[in-house]
Amino acid sequence: MSKSKNIEQVTLSDSGLHGQYKTWFLDYASYVILERAVPAIEDGLKPVQRRILHAMKEMDDGRFNKVANIIGQAMQYHPHGDASIGDALVNMGQKDLLIETQGNWGDVRTGDDAAAARYIEARLSKFALEVAFNAKTTEWQLSYDGRKNEPVTLPMKFPLLLAQGADGIAVGLSTKILPHNFCELIESAIRHLRGKKFELNPDFLTGGMIDVKEYNQGKRGGKVKVRAHIEEVDKKTLAIKSVPYSVTTTQLIDSIVKANDQGKIKIKKVTDNTAAEVEIQVDLAPGISPDITIDALYKFTDCEISISPNACVIVAQKPQFLSVQELLKLSVDKTKDLLEQELTIKLSELQEKWHYTSLEKIFFEEKIYKELEKKHETWDKVLEAIDKAFIPFKKQLRRAITKEDIIKLTEKPVRRIYRLDIDELNNQIKGLEAEIKQVKHDLNNLVDFAVAYYENLLKKYGKGRERKTEIKQFEIIEARNVAIANTKLYVNREEGFIGTSLKKDELLFECSDLDDIIVFARRGIMKIVKVQDKSFIGKDILHVAVFQKNDERTTYNMIYTDGKGGMSYAKRFNVTGVTRDKEYDLTKGDERSKVHYLSVNLNGEAEIVKIVLSPNSSAHKKEFDFAFEELAIKGRSSIGNQLTKYPVKSVRFKEAGKATLAGKKLWFDDKFGRLSPEEKGIYLGMFDAEDKLLVIYNDGNYEITDQELTQKIDTEKVLLIEKFNPEKIISAVYLDKKNLQFNVKRFKIETTTLKSKFFFIKEGEGNYLEAVSTEEEPVLAVQTGRGEQVRKAKFKIVKVADVMGWRSVGNKLVDYSKSVVMEWVKSKSGEQPELFE
Repeated sequence: MSKSKNIEQVTLSDSGLHGQYKTWFLDYASYVILERAVPAIEDGLKPVQRRILHAMKEMDDGRFNKVANIIGQAMQYHPHGDASIGDALVNMGQKDLLIETQGNWGDVRTGDDAAAARYIEARLSKFALEVAFNAKTTEWQLSYDGRKNEPVTLPMKFPLLLAQGADGIAVGLSTKILPHNFCELIESAIRHLRGKKFELNPDFLTGGMIDVKEYNQGKRGGKVKVRAHIEEVDKKTLAIKSVPYSVTTTQLIDSIVKANDQGKIKIKKVTDNTAAEVEIQVDLAPGISPDITIDALYKFTDCEISISPNACVIVAQKPQFLSVQELLKLSVDKTKDLLEQELTIKLSELQEKWHYTSLEKIFFEEKIYKELEKKHETWDKVLEAIDKAFIPFKKQLRRAITKEDIIKLTEKPVRRIYRLDIDELNNQIKGLEAEIKQVKHDLNNLVDFAVAYYENLLKKYGKGRERKTEIKQFEIIEARNVAIANTKLYVNREEGFIGTSLKKDELLFECSDLDDIIVFARRGIMKIVKVQDKSFIGKDILHVAVFQKNDERTTYNMIYTDGKGGMSYAKRFNVTGVTRDKEYDLTKGDERSKVHYLSVNLNGEAEIVKIVLSPNSSAHKKEFDFAFEELAIKGRSSIGNQLTKYPVKSVRFKEAGKATLAGKKLWFDDKFGRLSPEEKGIYLGMFDAEDKLLVIYNDGNYEITDQELTQKIDTEKVLLIEKFNPEKIISAVYLDKKNLQFNVKRFKIETTTLKSKFFFIKEGEGNYLEAVSTEEEPVLAVQTGRGEQVRKAKFKIVKVADVMGWRSVGNKLVDYSKSVVMEWVKSKSGEQPELFE
């Protein structure tokens, strides 16, 4: 019996303990979600932030207060210690919206901490005082210890949550709302009030660039990419001019050093020159392309990061996941409701004031105050007499006269009443009636009133809060295209191995550890492998190279003998897409097959080779020439064309051939500033391997460059980009700001240095290139003046300026004015230029 009782007691105890744990955890989770981590939809604040603002409002006298004092005041409402209050206060101060700061408050860009609370000061900003506080519309509750009243939520008349953003990790959920632009939020609020569509995108105080293609309105599952601004100072130096949101300069430099140590980029030195503005100088190693390094910095360092938003807020005491559009709409609707409450309260106060002022006027104007001089038995009789005296005038009033109204009248000091006093009361009543009329009009036109409210906010506080983060679409950077060659690859041809650890064998080349390597062996086997310490391919390796996927131009010319039938074949083929580590047999498949000749031709060249047959063969002709141009380019699995049935002794190169492929088509992708073989952007033409490009910029520079696809061209500055022809004459019109005139010049490109800019207009502050053409006989239409003063003319440039050197100043074309408009037109035969008088 006693044993069974003990068992029963243990079971009951375990059940009670389990229930307690279950309740405690749910209580704790609910507390963290509602009271610590997630902001409320009504005012966009977490409890600690709300209590700080309430404490600062209590202390507000227009002067700065020590942060230590503010923390102490806030501790009356927040039960979690000074550290959490101090951190939250500094965080809000750094966002430069609700709190005006004084002293060293740290820097979110560098990660520097704020000074100690006893050294820094703060006060509520004028903006906060206008949008966040109104005791008459605030719902109150007791503080945690019951000694004080604190707001349940502040009557926030602004989408603060979207302006400041929010981060929080609770139990089982988290929230991440990105900050948005102050002016854009107000403009979107106005659009919503007017029933129009709007779009919201994040904006960060740290600046930089952002790709919002996958933002998904800030909901779960979306993401944004954020980049730093990187400028090319010269061919050896880069300057990072901003940091991505949530990344500090220290973190950014550490990530650059790490990428350099891992061999993903090659730099000589990185220096933090940040002061008032962010500037991180990156000195490149000799021979390293700045364009490729910029791409590599975005790919391998914190110069580009991805942020996943997750907009979770407390709505009706429950967490909800909403989009930023929904958050703004709820905020605007809440603001409109608060404005309506304020107008209703104001109307009630004005009506009450009108009632009492009218009573006061009647009281003195009709000499009712003289009832106070009469002798009555009791004070109540006096009040009754006054009330009775008001009976003839009650129709003039808008509500009944109460006893409290009469008492208030009797408390006014009785003195001699002048006509001026009555006139003043009449003026007050007229003013009150005008105000009441306006308030009623605003209540009846609440949307217009709300729009005017937002427009006033924008006018008062919008200056200096323009967008800081540039919105643009980022191109996808392939890691292997920007990875630096950081690994040496070796080969043991006889044994059939390649790898990075075969340091006693033949050195092939340097490559990146992200590259794929294509290898051909004498047996006729082809294989694509990753860069590894050691990989077996097949004995007697013929060719090893970095594999370029989807390369349709590189052509392989091959002659092999089939091991089974003894027939020799010749074939030409491309290798575009393959499966890594899979063996591909390029012959008919017999193990005794043998490759006699293999060449790699980047532009489909077709050489001539000499075939030497075995001396013991029965062929009458033991040597003959073969031209690969007789063969069509096919797939790698093709058998090839029969070459000879006799045994082949050797195949030797005899004569180089011409490219059998047409030139490649190139486009200029003006969205990303890249050359592209795909049909994106402006078509530039058909290019052979030796062709170059001419780029002319609006700052007066020209540049001759090659067809390298990784180079980046500044699209905002490009006036002309085309295939370079050294025989073409450049016609250029530029502004000579000092002499207030437009000059025209014609010249040929005389320089040959690639990827170097040459300044070809007159040097001077404010000078820029207005128009440029490479047409043979370009005609320029020029319009000046406005309205009735418009004057138009056409100039045949060949008759205005002779061909001179590229450094020449040129001739005057027209005087400068802000209204000048220039446009190239097709010249008509026999047309003469019209000149200004």
